[in-house]
Amino acid sequence: MSTTLTKRKSRRRWPWVLLVLALAGGGYGYYRQRNQEKPIEIQVTKASRRNLTEVIVANGRVQPVVQVKISPEVSGEIIELPVKEGQAVKKGDLLIRIKPDLYAASRRSAEASYKAALAGKAQSAASLEKADLELKRNEALFREKLISETLHQDFLTSRAIAAAAYDSASHQVDVARASLARSEEDLAKTIIYSPITGTVSKLNSQLGERVVGTAMMTGTEIMVVADLTEMEARVEVGEMDVVLMQPGLKAQLEVDAFTARKFNGRITEVANSSKNSLVGSSSGSGSSQDATRFEVRIRIEEKDAFRPGMSVTAEIETRYRTNALTVPIQSVTTRLPNSGGSTTNAAITTAATGSAPPPASAMDRRKEGNKPQEVVFVFNGTQVTATPVKRGISDDTFVEITEGLSEGQEVVSGSYKAISRELRDDSKVKLISEAAPGGSKPPGP
Repeated sequence: MSTTLTKRKSRRRWPWVLLVLALAGGGYGYYRQRNQEKPIEIQVTKASRRNLTEVIVANGRVQPVVQVKISPEVSGEIIELPVKEGQAVKKGDLLIRIKPDLYAASRRSAEASYKAALAGKAQSAASLEKADLELKRNEALFREKLISETLHQDFLTSRAIAAAAYDSASHQVDVARASLARSEEDLAKTIIYSPITGTVSKLNSQLGERVVGTAMMTGTEIMVVADLTEMEARVEVGEMDVVLMQPGLKAQLEVDAFTARKFNGRITEVANSSKNSLVGSSSGSGSSQDATRFEVRIRIEEKDAFRPGMSVTAEIETRYRTNALTVPIQSVTTRLPNSGGSTTNAAITTAATGSAPPPASAMDRRKEGNKPQEVVFVFNGTQVTATPVKRGISDDTFVEITEGLSEGQEVVSGSYKAISRELRDDSKVKLISEAAPGGSKPPGP
């Protein structure tokens, strides 16, 4: 009986012994693999202080600061067009003459109506004067009781009717006068003069063409007159960058037509609403899903042979930092907490702020656990440490570090593959060479 019990106890111990041996073997294998893994080749540079200027790049077109679209206010046939596209004009020069026959006839008709109204008013004035005289004579007879009260009331009524007729005739004169003024104005609008001194930058119509006036609808745009001595770049920026735009900021402009040259400019105007905003629209059309863009106008300070519509790229200087702690821009990367041996959220918060994080709810911890952290890899001789940082502004080469690093610390600056994918917290590394300031830039996006 005792022998049987001993055998049963022995069989129960074997699974635990095998489990312990398996765990020990796995730990030994991981230890050997850890010690035998090939070091990752890296380049390092030191965190140093420098002045930074943040630049936002935007694309757009060169346009005149002042340009006027010429559209007629009356419809008709163009009978005179003495200008050509590209021609310089002065303020007050003749641009277009529209056939005036119809408007001249309307003016003559309105003038005749006005004269008829004046004659009607004169006739009403005479009738009123006659009614006044008759009323005055019959009032004397009525006081002497030579006529009846009924007859006296008839004269009062006749005088009131004459006065009302005179008032009506006066209003008719006013109406006819307004109609005549309008017809004269329409006749005058058949001739269009240049409102500014500039250049005919665009000509859309030809001699003999019929054009539509703007009185009741969108009229025909015959031409555009622009002042080409003052030009500006009209560029579009995204909604994340427009909050940094303000009048007076400097910009460097590259116009495609002028290679190897840069022009100076300053922001003069920032749009208050986006170009593709849909007012009162709740439909899910494709246009409502376009990127939100805002127009920014930049006055070009130099004078050159710019033409409306030329492509331009603007580098707008938005923010500045002096004596900022910086590292190469490619040194900062992101890692998910607890992925591949990187630091946990609690460790990141403690390292970045120097104090323990406040307690969080389970939901907060789950959300925070899925949020990537910005880190740099600090070089410690044979290994690197993933150090959480907070970044500030950046230029094309360097990024400002506001928390997490000290001046002189060596950070990994290359290769891009090592920083973006291979390195983890406590990874073994091999230094190939110390990178020059700025390091090697990552390949294109």
